[in-house]
Amino acid sequence: MKIEISIRHSTKHDAETLMALYAEPQNYANTLQLPFPNLQKWESFAENASPNFYSLVAEVDGQVVGQIGLDVFTSPRRKHVGNIGMGVLAQWQGKGIGSALLEAMCDLAFNWLALKRVELEVYTDNPTAIALYEKYGFDIEGTAKQYAFRNGEYVDVYLMAKVV
Repeated sequence: MKIEISIRHSTKHDAETLMALYAEPQNYANTLQLPFPNLQKWESFAENASPNFYSLVAEVDGQVVGQIGLDVFTSPRRKHVGNIGMGVLAQWQGKGIGSALLEAMCDLAFNWLALKRVELEVYTDNPTAIALYEKYGFDIEGTAKQYAFRNGEYVDVYLMAKVV
């Protein structure tokens, strides 16, 4: 049975839901989020997002099940570039949510915001995410050693990008 996924821009009313999404261990472990998120931080994030930041959520039956953010650089020499990050609720992973979010954000980035390059960082031990990004044309361009501190140790990331 195919699920119906709808994509929309996130709003300030999504703050609590987004906090819960990134409070899940696999989501804070695979992003730069921290455990025990603070609702006030998420409310401030939702209400005070910069005009060069775009946040989309995926909904199934009215429930937010995933989120992707795109930060477009403002430097005149890098305004053709954006950086993305995303998360999907654990029980919805492997059901097309990540694909729907990534497809929608790439459409926005390349067909409406005139970006030429979208970058991301992904932990080298996250083969599921790497496969998703490669499926949508992202290439590994390098490795950043000891990029982030996670669960008591420094871990590496792949630097990936899609260039059109």
